[in-house]
Amino acid sequence: MKLTVLGGGGVRSPFLTKSIALGAADAGITEVVLMDNDETKLYRYGKLAKLIGERCNPALRFTLTADPEEAIRDADYIITTIRGEADEGRVFDERTALTHGVLGQETTGAGGFAMALRSIPILRGYCELAKRLAKPGVLIFNFTNPSGLVTQALRTLGFDMVYGVCDAPSGFHRQLADVLGVERERLTMRCWGLNHLSWFDSFQVDGEDVTAQLLSAPALYWDTEMKHFDPELIRLSGNLLPNEYLYFYYYSDRAVKSILASSKTRGETILEINQKMHRAMAKIDIEQDLEAAFHCFMLHYAMRENSYFTIETGGAPKNIDVPTVEEFIRQPDGGGYAGVALDFIKAQATGKTIQMVLSVPNNGACPYLADEDVMELTCEIDRAGAHPLPVPEIPPMQLNLIRTIKLYENLTVEAILEKSYEKAVQALTIHPLVNSYPIAQSLVDAYKERYKGYIGELV
Repeated sequence: MKLTVLGGGGVRSPFLTKSIALGAADAGITEVVLMDNDETKLYRYGKLAKLIGERCNPALRFTLTADPEEAIRDADYIITTIRGEADEGRVFDERTALTHGVLGQETTGAGGFAMALRSIPILRGYCELAKRLAKPGVLIFNFTNPSGLVTQALRTLGFDMVYGVCDAPSGFHRQLADVLGVERERLTMRCWGLNHLSWFDSFQVDGEDVTAQLLSAPALYWDTEMKHFDPELIRLSGNLLPNEYLYFYYYSDRAVKSILASSKTRGETILEINQKMHRAMAKIDIEQDLEAAFHCFMLHYAMRENSYFTIETGGAPKNIDVPTVEEFIRQPDGGGYAGVALDFIKAQATGKTIQMVLSVPNNGACPYLADEDVMELTCEIDRAGAHPLPVPEIPPMQLNLIRTIKLYENLTVEAILEKSYEKAVQALTIHPLVNSYPIAQSLVDAYKERYKGYIGELV
């Protein structure tokens, strides 16, 4: 079976191909195509990813192409991980928001809105190609941000084969298992809400409730994403553990002040690191010296990861080591979003039911939202597809925010699909991280002008 990666020249591609290569046999994958419309990045990072994948699994066929039709033709599965306007778009989005005194983080608030303006039209085109050229029954796993909002738009357009994927819940799952000192497979938990706006509860090890043990563990606030939150806030939240991106809602003033106090935004930091990496990688023959190319790549990738969430929180940087190629291949696979996609594929291939977190239509799982509203939910996956687990009674504190952001997402989708300026302004006006009509209007004016090549004219 053929798996296509749209955005295969991205800097995370070596991690993606490692996961795919190691899980390909169980998922029945025989061919992987890495496609990117930026040929320089494709034949740099895509080639690096291809060589890593081949080292992990020599039997798996890898192909690079800049032709989307060639990539999508006869594909059984597609992963989308694209970034319209590359890093420069992110820099513009963040700085534009900050000049208005609001957060510009790329998946929430004004930044997420701006990214949706360019992501949704691009993905719409690729989904139309998939309907025409891919295998009947093709599945599309969307990792393109803002993942939940993009998935909502594609589902609204009738692309029912699209599932939203985010690796944050699975990463948090691993962290909590480490806190409890158990294998990840023994720990189960439930996720509900929206992408980057979700909560976790129902923590069990081997079927026994361990919520009290987890909440009382000091390491919960030292070694997991909960280090960004005050324990008292968790108590006020009904002891529901929040997705780390809720930091931007509960500490928005702190985040804005921290970013403004920094010399660079996150986007500017990433842009600078990537530019240095591009210049360094251009001097290396990847085919002839894979070790040097991988070291260069990982050195700069570590810089990116070490600074993750530090500008927004003012926290200390991480410390990620730079492995050799062989050390990287031998390291346990973290899975990431490719792992989530492969787990879904394996469940359908084997018929073995598994649980995973996906952005899918609500379909009655949550009585507070419409059936067609895309939510981030724990789902059971089997040969018949994804089945969201029923959502518990949602406390007012969480429900109010979920409903508000879901309204913002739906208005944003309608604004883009209907080319409605009014709905775009309305969407940002109600968003808690903007919450101002004049600011919303000014932001929409700036973003619609910058991205009219993607969305056309809003009227």
